[in-house]
Amino acid sequence: MSQIKERPILFSAPMVRAILEGRKTVTRRAVKPQPEVRMVDMIGPMLTFKNKRGGHWLYPNAKAQIIADCPYGKPGDRLWVRETFIDLRGTGVEHRPDPAGPLQRYAYAADCRPRSHSDEARKDFGLKYKPSIHMPRAACRILLEITDVRVERLQDITEEQARAEGVRLYTDHAELGDWWHVDGIETYSADPRKSFELLWSSVGGDWNANPWVWVVECKRV
Repeated sequence: MSQIKERPILFSAPMVRAILEGRKTVTRRAVKPQPEVRMVDMIGPMLTFKNKRGGHWLYPNAKAQIIADCPYGKPGDRLWVRETFIDLRGTGVEHRPDPAGPLQRYAYAADCRPRSHSDEARKDFGLKYKPSIHMPRAACRILLEITDVRVERLQDITEEQARAEGVRLYTDHAELGDWWHVDGIETYSADPRKSFELLWSSVGGDWNANPWVWVVECKRV
């Protein structure tokens, strides 16, 4: 029996909350390098992707190769989530969520919203978050299993897929009616796709460039 492969993946605090709440079941990441158009004998211009072996393969007639070359893995592989965290060891503020359980060594930014009571307590103790990129595997609390992998243009996202990216119904202001937003990010829109566009732009992505993206669907293990 082959061993299940695991790879790390970074998520922001709002997206971690969306995963924990069951609202986020898919993530899109830009293909690097972006595909290009090449002339193919007897066929004409075809979109080609550079794979990790240095060769090229054609889209959309190479689903198996697309999956094989996805840097995030293939269906059945797992992703361990890296998130902003604090290592509480030696700080004197470790605690037991379960009185009969072990001390909790790690705390997570996703559980401590800015300006909340817990966030103010963190500051009082002088505790500082560590970036998600430095999170060790031992601190991981979220493990995802990949269920599907594909490649598509960013703007091809559907309303259903935008919801699966973590946007949710915004009802805090009744006078605005039913609006959509991404938790923690000002993305008010009547259209879930617009909310996702604003989310993509908020992390430095170029929506107007309409890049090709890896679409990785997953479920919590």
